[in-house]
Amino acid sequence: MSYELGGWSEPTLEENLIRQGFDRRDFLKYCGELAAVFTVGGAVLGSATPAAAAPVTAAKVAEELGALKKPVVVWLQLQECTGCMESALRSGGTTIEEAVLSLLSVEYNELVMQASGEALNKALDDANAQPHILVVNGSVPTKDGGIYCTINGESAETILKKSAANASAILAVGACAEWGSVQASNPNPTGAVGVDSIIRDKPVVNVSGCPPIGDVITATIAYVLTHGSLPSLDAQGRPLFAYDQRIHDSCPRRAHFDAGQFVRTFDDDGARNGWCLYEVGCKGPSTFSACPIIQWNQHTSWPIGAGHPCIGCTEKNFFDNFTPFYQTLPNVSGFGIEANAEKVGWGLVGATAAAVGIHAGITAAKHSASRKAAEGNEPLQAFGDSERVWLPTPKKADAPEATATPEAPQADAGTTDSKDAE
Repeated sequence: MSYELGGWSEPTLEENLIRQGFDRRDFLKYCGELAAVFTVGGAVLGSATPAAAAPVTAAKVAEELGALKKPVVVWLQLQECTGCMESALRSGGTTIEEAVLSLLSVEYNELVMQASGEALNKALDDANAQPHILVVNGSVPTKDGGIYCTINGESAETILKKSAANASAILAVGACAEWGSVQASNPNPTGAVGVDSIIRDKPVVNVSGCPPIGDVITATIAYVLTHGSLPSLDAQGRPLFAYDQRIHDSCPRRAHFDAGQFVRTFDDDGARNGWCLYEVGCKGPSTFSACPIIQWNQHTSWPIGAGHPCIGCTEKNFFDNFTPFYQTLPNVSGFGIEANAEKVGWGLVGATAAAVGIHAGITAAKHSASRKAAEGNEPLQAFGDSERVWLPTPKKADAPEATATPEAPQADAGTTDSKDAE
């Protein structure tokens, strides 16, 4: 069934959706999907920290989201490929996502707007003049006066600053907007930087990925709308509900890693049997993202599920740090088990068993410490996460320090924390 989206005519978002033919069951289903994304990292409504209050439910999200009154969203697209917006538009297969996105971004989104020329410029000026949520795709070129990306005769940097002036929340969506991505990689001919290098007087939420998962993009926007505040963030400014655990921790191929079963070439028996992709370049042990849990296209698949190694696209500077993509990076620091991947792969059963036990202990300790640290906003220094902090909640003066056990293994070659990938 198709729907004609006529914009806002009723007071609330839910009333507008009902007027346009959607029933509450569809709306609740959509809100349930958002609640599931929030729950990945323990997000809660009405709390700035992941560990407090009651867990998010579909009914609670529906109550908060449905009561919204015409939220204004300005969605800029600077130096980028439109992939992030394409991902957001495909955050689900039902029309409810399209309706919510269209209603939330009705003021300005140049990729999907019909207006052009003076009408488009006026729409942006009018939206910038009122409080709004600013979503940015693409990097900002800074060399040679920013001539490498101009819109209506103005540089991307100028347009970004104008749109950020009245923004109540700023979301940098995608690797380009976060740190510059491929165009910022060596030698960075345009001087590309991320949004938070230009906007320094307001917090910026980085929705990482190249592109990010569509559900994570829409969930982050919905989080801001339903909570009235920014989500808790890690040291790279990423929402903890989607980026608080390594891909390696939830990867369905993890058992093959622990068993020392690795794909050596893309056409070998290991590849056909779905073995671990670490030795053909998978950066899952070094990458923080909810990819294995949420996946793309209505949970249809994701890179590792399709047989391709993770390239670490949610980590800053991944193109310089993680290339060549199809080779292991033996000098990347991280947990001891990843450092021993090659030995495990050669079938050292005794070493494998010991390593599995060590890794299980580290993983359990990390998750326990993560929850405790979230309460006091402490970094997990025992696990190499000395720069992972939780924002925007300020640290309490009497907050307890995260416990670091003397027995915790030292960082070794094999993988990296999100800090080390910067």
